[in-house]
Amino acid sequence: MQTPPTDAHWLDAAARLAARGRPLSCPNPAVGCLIVNDGMVVGRGWTAEGGRPHAEAVALAQAGDRAHGATAYVTLEPCAHKSERGPACADLLAGSGLARVVIGVGDPDPRTAGGGIARLKEAGIEAVLLPSRASHDSLAGYLMRAAEGRPFVTLKVALSLDGCIAAADGESQWITGEEARAHVHSRRAKQDAILVGGGTWRADRPRLDVRLPGLEGRTLRRVVLTRGVPLEGATIINRPAQIAGLEGVQYLYVEGGAQTAASFLAEDLVDRLEIYRAPIVIGGGRPSIGDIAIGSLADAHGRWEETEHRRLGSDQFTAYRRTR
Repeated sequence: MQTPPTDAHWLDAAARLAARGRPLSCPNPAVGCLIVNDGMVVGRGWTAEGGRPHAEAVALAQAGDRAHGATAYVTLEPCAHKSERGPACADLLAGSGLARVVIGVGDPDPRTAGGGIARLKEAGIEAVLLPSRASHDSLAGYLMRAAEGRPFVTLKVALSLDGCIAAADGESQWITGEEARAHVHSRRAKQDAILVGGGTWRADRPRLDVRLPGLEGRTLRRVVLTRGVPLEGATIINRPAQIAGLEGVQYLYVEGGAQTAASFLAEDLVDRLEIYRAPIVIGGGRPSIGDIAIGSLADAHGRWEETEHRRLGSDQFTAYRRTR
């Protein structure tokens, strides 16, 4: 006999749904909502492009009368503040006839923080805050902005088995195969901005775009870490900490090169590390990451937790979460 899904399972599913809204929902967070009645999904939604309508409004509209007595699973606490762009989601849920609302992450926005849950309880709806790793991860950029005042940073590195990102003469196209490169573009499509170092910008003039069928129109803000003069078509920052000033950027993708990667790691500004490893040995090539001032091996341990691993053609992809 199959075990019925738990609240945690439904929240995980809502988090996967939320991914459809990123990054087009900006400046709003990408939220996912599922409405479940008697074990069946009767409504689902994610934050629309530009931030409206919200996930809860979309799911409720789809559910209609089937929302009565149902449970809503929402990755982020429903908003409780008034907006000229639409009604508060807490009010919509409160008037829907729902029996329960299960929430994966409390909203740090002071206009809502706890107010959404309170509004639901006042309406006689059981409101449960069930901390969810999947929900938290799906809102990483929004939550990082709220907590630290900066974007969520992903560092991408493509390297050989012996840890090189290029040959000794600087040649780096291509270390990985087509499948891995396509995966990189799918990851770019989830970001608000992409950053490279000044050396990479001057040497390669990278396009820093998304080259996947159907996503060619996806544009990212281009950022260059350099002490040089302003560049056409890119935002300049002189130090990694200045990413806090990238207005409207919740997700930042850092691609290179070695010194840029080292500078972000040295300042502990990398939240997710994505490594593409090709089955080649270069020998005497350029190292993937420069000095990050780690004093001892003991200091290097315990910082990273593997969260994902997959094969992409002949290459291997592994993602790590910074443990803090």
